[in-house]
Amino acid sequence: MTKADLIEEVSRVVEMTRKESEVIVEAIFDSIVRSLRSGDKIEIRGFGSFRTRQRQPRIGRNPKTGARVEVPAKKIPYFKPSKELKDVVNASAVAVSVEPPQPVGAPGPDGTPQVPNS
Repeated sequence: MTKADLIEEVSRVVEMTRKESEVIVEAIFDSIVRSLRSGDKIEIRGFGSFRTRQRQPRIGRNPKTGARVEVPAKKIPYFKPSKELKDVVNASAVAVSVEPPQPVGAPGPDGTPQVPNS
């Protein structure tokens, strides 16, 4: 899903114009970025939390030349999904991995047409 897809979905669900939905989505993203830049943690119950992690300086290598390169310390954004989000994602993954129901009249494993019980 892209940002444009998200804006379209918000527009459809909330029954607003695309422009109004774009303002809402942008405001949410801007709030998250501002909070992370100031070092705050964002927690959205049932979804997950955003925070920053500190990376230590290190010595890396330029993959093209093999030369040593000093990589400075930096903050990186980190997202940790909530237990509820993990459960929902895994429940849908399990449901997808189970064999889907066959349409009425489609041949079953033995080749005979499947008829629903009445």
